[in-house]
Amino acid sequence: MTQPEDEFFMNMALAQAVLAGQAGEVPVGAVVVRQGEVIAQGFNQPIGLHDPSAHAEMIALRSAAKRMGNYRLNDCSVYVTLEPCAMCAGAMFHARIADVIFGAADPKTGVAGGAMNLFAQTQINHHTRVRGGVLGSECGQLLQEFFSERRAANRIRTPSP
Repeated sequence: MTQPEDEFFMNMALAQAVLAGQAGEVPVGAVVVRQGEVIAQGFNQPIGLHDPSAHAEMIALRSAAKRMGNYRLNDCSVYVTLEPCAMCAGAMFHARIADVIFGAADPKTGVAGGAMNLFAQTQINHHTRVRGGVLGSECGQLLQEFFSERRAANRIRTPSP
């Protein structure tokens, strides 16, 4: 069930996603919230940082952990514009994130119900609550426009035989 503050924080994550797109990265953004306060933000940067782990969630989690002085982020929620991948979900489990709220579903690599659901695995010792679809249309549209523009640019650069 969507909480009243979900759209507010997801809009902040969307602003981060726009920054990623402007940098030529896949437009995904994330914010970490603790007790109603944003303590960290991040956007996708694997291309710019030459780092396959530089997903929006990872950037935001690293920043939050530094700010809190602890890698455990027990009372925190992560708002992210795209359903998390396995790497990001694993980091969230280790950080003891309480809630993950995402926008667009990712049927290919998402692990909060898209390709699979790691968050539903009872064998994992930490259980994170998940809500999806918050501003899902807006988050999905940003991604669709980015990839549509990229495909169009590739068609222009690659002449037909």
